[in-house]
Order: sequence, then C-alpha cells, then structure tokens
Amino acid sequence: MTQDKKQFEELAEQIYQLTTLVAGRLSLQEVLDRLAEAAVKIVGVKACSIRLLDEEAGDLKMRSTYGLSEAYRNKGVVSKDDPVIEAAFSGQAVILDDMRVDGRVQYKEATIEEGLVSQLTVAMMFRGEPIGVLRLYSPQPWRFGEDDIQLARAVASQCAVAITNARLYAEALEGERMAEQMRLAGLIQRKMIPQSAPQIEGLDIGCTYIPCFDVGGDLYDFLELGEGKLGVAIADVIGKGMPAALMMSGFRSALRAYVDIEGDNIAAVVNRLNRIACRECGPGEFISLFYAVIDARARTITYCNCGHEPTLLLGVDGTRDLDTGGFVLGIMPEAAYEIETVELKEHESLIFYTDGLIDAANFDRELWGRERLIHTARRFMHCSAVSMIRHILGYRRRFVGLARQIDDTSMVVVRLGSAGDCPCPSEDCVGP
Repeated sequence: MTQDKKQFEELAEQIYQLTTLVAGRLSLQEVLDRLAEAAVKIVGVKACSIRLLDEEAGDLKMRSTYGLSEAYRNKGVVSKDDPVIEAAFSGQAVILDDMRVDGRVQYKEATIEEGLVSQLTVAMMFRGEPIGVLRLYSPQPWRFGEDDIQLARAVASQCAVAITNARLYAEALEGERMAEQMRLAGLIQRKMIPQSAPQIEGLDIGCTYIPCFDVGGDLYDFLELGEGKLGVAIADVIGKGMPAALMMSGFRSALRAYVDIEGDNIAAVVNRLNRIACRECGPGEFISLFYAVIDARARTITYCNCGHEPTLLLGVDGTRDLDTGGFVLGIMPEAAYEIETVELKEHESLIFYTDGLIDAANFDRELWGRERLIHTARRFMHCSAVSMIRHILGYRRRFVGLARQIDDTSMVVVRLGSAGDCPCPSEDCVGP
C-alpha cells in the first residue's frame, strides 16, 4: 500500500468517525469539543475554535476550542460585522497568512502571545444560512492550502449538523414537556366538568363533553338550589387551548360563588358575571353563557341567554328557541339582560349545547348544522336524556365521518319525567 493511499484511507476513517460522532447521544457541548479536537488532528494544525452566531447580540459566542489558552479564548467579542466573518458568511474560505501583520486581525497582541500565525476561517451553514464559524490556527506562515480548506469545510458541515440536531432535540424535548403539561391540564379541567348528572326528582338529565384538544373553553355545570330547583349553566370561552381553559376555570369558580350568594336570582348572577368578565377578558375575548334555573316542582324554566346558542325546547307542538337575554359577557359592564320564565310540560326536553355540536363539518366542509340537530332530537325526543344524547352524537358522527373537528362539543339534555318512564316505541331507543 502506497503512503498516499494509506493517508487517504486514514483520512476517510477520520471523516467517518466525525459522522458517527454527530449521530451519537452526546450533548452538543461534548460533540463540539470532540469536533474541534478532530479538526486539529485531521488537518494537522495547532488549534481550533468554534463560534456560534447570536442573532440578538449581533456577535459570535465562543462555544469550543482545542489547543488554545483560556486567555486567548476570552480575548474579546467578535462581531458578525468583522470583515473576516462577513467574508466567511458570504461563502468564502478566508485565509490569513500572517495574523501578526494582517489589518483584518482585531486582537494582534493576543495572537502574538498565543504564538499563532496563520488562520483559516470557514462558515458553518444550515439551509443556506450561517450559524457560526470554524477557525483553524497554525504557528507557521502560509500554512493552509486547498486540501486544508476542503477538510475544514467537512468538519464545519458536521458541526452544523450537530448544532441543528441538538436544537431540534431540545425543541422536541420541550414539545414533549408541553404536551405532558397540556395532558395533565386536560385531566384537571375534565375533573371540573361534571361527568354525571345530578339526581333531581321529576327530571331526567344527561350530559356529555367532548374536547377537541387536551384543554378547551367549553363549560357546563349543575348547581342544586334546593326545593326541586336546579341551576344549569353552559358556556363557551372564545379561543382554544390553555388560555381558554384558564379563563373557563376562573369563570366556573365565579359562577359557583355568585350562585352561592344570589341563589336563584338569575339577573343578579348574570350581572355579576358580566362585570367580572369585562375586567378579565382582553381585546377580542368574551364568554357566551346560557344560565337557567329549572323548577321541577313548578315545571318551569327561568333563564337568560347571554349571546349563547339558544337552548332548544322540544315539545309535542314543536320546537322553540330560548333566546331571551342579551350580549355575550365581557363586552359592556353595564349591559342589560332580560330574564324569561317558560312553563314546561311532561316529557318535554331541553337541549343545552355549545356551537361545536352544530359546527362539526364533514370532508366537504359542510356543517352538520342546527336543522339536523333539531330533526334528530325530535326523532328521539321521547327517549331518555342519555339515549337522546347518544343518538344525536351517533347521527352527527355518521355525517362528519372521519373529518377532524376543531371545536369542543358540550351538551346537556334535561327531560321532564324520569329515565325509567321513557315511552319511546322506537326500536332505535337504546334506553336509559
């Protein structure tokens, strides 16, 4: 084997070792330190330094060195406007044959004390953008040739890969951490939303909550007021994700506190909630709310609709929208709200829902819509509350197929009568 061939094979093996080094599980600092050492040994020079660009500061931070003293390592700032850096970032391999006399050298005294003469600078690039520089130093003048430049570029390329991999890995870890935080937040939020309905004599109640993401802005709640009265609230905080969930959590606490204070005085509860929403909601934020008190003994519903989807009252004579109320909460502190009381009849049903129920879309972007909701609900209006919810969601699922939804779905069904006296003759009824 000739000497040249042996040197070539040794060089190829060293380049291969660089590749496996970058692909390993070492930290970024460990990889950079080993690359700096490898560059010195491959090219056969005295020292190497690796600097990374800090866009905010506008300079290059020293991240790794090999063969350089601590004094030289900390000699001073290197700006991205430095002529050597600018030339390297433009794609040039910049050779300083004698740093002791070259006008582009900023720290000549430190260079002389370190015993450095020649310097080679190449950029580390990622997707055509510079992220730093690799520098090689020699104590001899006129040291670097074309072979040295190619080797330096190869090492710089591996540095760029290592840095990019490390950043992507850090982002992936952060993403995993955030995903876990969102998952835990979702578990906490779902504990705030009732998983089952209360037992009130004379009422058959069902409920469901289907989050689109781990956390969301939907809310429903039940507030037992005694003497056969039940408060039912359903709300939707504009927005998605953690901000909406945090706002919803605070709103639920306020709702419960004000109901404890005001009892079944719906007007007082709504006015208090509106004022706190005006203080807490930022620009473009608001909360829609439908709050009602159902009196099972008197068979009435007293309610206020604050810009929410109207609750549906399904009766033998037709379907009625309960839409009396006013603006969404959080817009005007002194907004006026109307309250209405409606008489209920045996086996009539109330459907409270958020817009995610009717805004579900199929692959053709056609919305399931309010009319389909009403048609399905009326078909199964004599079923138990739980059964009606199952049928509504089942028919909606058939319509949207596997199309991904972008909004939470919440629904509460309250039926006059008990689940056990469901008179539905349909074979489709799945029972209570």
